[in-house]
Amino acid sequence: MNIDQLLKSVSKPGRYTGGETGQTIKEKQNIKCRFAFCFPDTYEIGMSNLGIRLLYGALNREPDVWCERCFAPWTDMEEAMRKYHIPLWALESGDPLTAFDIVAFSMGYELSYSNVLYMLELAGIPLTTAERGEHDPIILGGGCCTYNPEPLADFFDLFSIGEGEEALPELSRLYIQMKEDGSYTKEAFLHAAAKRGGFYVPSFYTVQYHEDGTIASVTKKYDDIPDRITKRIIKDFDHSYFPENTFMPFIDTVQDRIMLEVYRGCPRGCRFCQAGMVYRPIREKSPDVLARQARCLYENTGYEEISLSSLSISDYTRLPQLTESLLSWTNDARVNLALPSLRADTFTKELMERISSVRTSTLTFAPEAGSQRLRDVINKNVTEEEILRACNVAFAAGKNQVKLYFMIGHPTETNEDLAGIYDLSEHVIHAFYVNKRADKQMGKPNVGGVQVTLSVAAFVPKPFTAFQWEKQDALEVTQEKQQYLRSIITDRKVRYNYHDAKVGRIEAVFARGNRKLCAALIEARKRGVRFDAWEEFFSYETWLDIFAAVGVDPDFYTTRGFAEDEILPWDIIDCGVTKEFLLRERAKAYETKTTKNCMEACSACGADKLGGDETWCNRSLCKYKQKN
Repeated sequence: MNIDQLLKSVSKPGRYTGGETGQTIKEKQNIKCRFAFCFPDTYEIGMSNLGIRLLYGALNREPDVWCERCFAPWTDMEEAMRKYHIPLWALESGDPLTAFDIVAFSMGYELSYSNVLYMLELAGIPLTTAERGEHDPIILGGGCCTYNPEPLADFFDLFSIGEGEEALPELSRLYIQMKEDGSYTKEAFLHAAAKRGGFYVPSFYTVQYHEDGTIASVTKKYDDIPDRITKRIIKDFDHSYFPENTFMPFIDTVQDRIMLEVYRGCPRGCRFCQAGMVYRPIREKSPDVLARQARCLYENTGYEEISLSSLSISDYTRLPQLTESLLSWTNDARVNLALPSLRADTFTKELMERISSVRTSTLTFAPEAGSQRLRDVINKNVTEEEILRACNVAFAAGKNQVKLYFMIGHPTETNEDLAGIYDLSEHVIHAFYVNKRADKQMGKPNVGGVQVTLSVAAFVPKPFTAFQWEKQDALEVTQEKQQYLRSIITDRKVRYNYHDAKVGRIEAVFARGNRKLCAALIEARKRGVRFDAWEEFFSYETWLDIFAAVGVDPDFYTTRGFAEDEILPWDIIDCGVTKEFLLRERAKAYETKTTKNCMEACSACGADKLGGDETWCNRSLCKYKQKN
């Protein structure tokens, strides 16, 4: 049976056909490096990823490099592929992944790890580097999860650490050069890549352990490769690659819109947030560049929504200029401006008026903790007064739905902090009805009742945060906290959603794991585990059985607090932010002291060593160097 016949027997065949407007097709005879960009989840999820759009375009700018896409097949397609012995293929050419020189995976979520092995097996590529030969594709990993690549060390030939728009085309050029000059072997290529910076080759580093399971030492195979791998960044964000066109999916995707990346990094320094640390230093795009890119993508795609993307959009220093420029044409074109979660302390009436001029959805704020004490512990640097002021701005503009994000399980948390989550939601509701009474007196139209949605996640200690040494609450404790919060919510105007604590525990195992977890992933593949990120497939009990079978204690990575002087699995990576800074932040957390954000003062995190002149760290916004 061929692929065309196969498509008639599966759901959503548009996941597998390719052929979308905006895809890149090249003549194979002109190609010297074939690059398969794999996303370890379904087409709908992967096609919503901004990174795949950026890297796909950046690689395909190279005339002799062809980057194609591949996504994880759904289970009905898996069954058919296995039945008819059809290997996993790339969408553009329809060629199997074994025909490619480099097969790259974007690693953005720990529970997608099992899908990497699932896809390799379907492709007919040996799972481990030790099993693969000279003529097998080079397996490359990238994305935010590779800031701790150790749980995947046995499966990847190398990892691209940091931002890839420049690094991956350089790697492709190195591959082509070595092929052409006759110096290529897989070992020689990996050695050359490791010396260039930003590329980590796990097989070149040997890890030894103490009897208690902690790391004793890490030794490297070659003297001329780095002791630590420093991440790559794009220093000039205004001139970095951004696609003028993009592929238009045949089926609905999670985010089917223009994604306009406004800046990278975050000035805030929340102590639980990995993204806020690993994406430093902060680099902004100018409003003129962003407006030009947005208009270009709109004209080439016809999308009716533009999402302004960043970790903290309302901290963009030139947001008024940007929105003014965009609204000069989006109003007439009936294009919606969408904003992600907003900072309550920087949400203004002016911003509300600007985004209210087009269609908007529920406004979202992230207090993260219920009490001011705990918000200070996590360095959220937002007060209840600021949260209520932001909600009042939204209510005055006619909004009546607010979503509030929280996290439970933070270090030092008490039941009073948990009760504060509900108390805050009640204060928001009270503020709405105060506004409603005022509106009625002024003759404004009735907007109906209010809905406050609480979305509550469980704390997962992540690498390169001030809380990377902390223990995670035991599963039973997290579940008790979730039920306690449910028990005190009595107002029907408050909707309470919480994440599965079992999922959070497995996420923490892989977030802080070491190379011993590779055996667990091999065992998981033998048992057919895949799509752990999907509720209908995730099985906590299966993972406990797997860990027991391979001698892994999940508590070692979760409820065990890491010692400040122990070697951490991710110490091999240098994300720019220093361990000394993170330790200072951890100490301040236990003293309930806050740290000012980067716009107010430099906290000497260390990321300035990575940046060019246009990063915040090296502009006049940072006064630390001048004072010290």
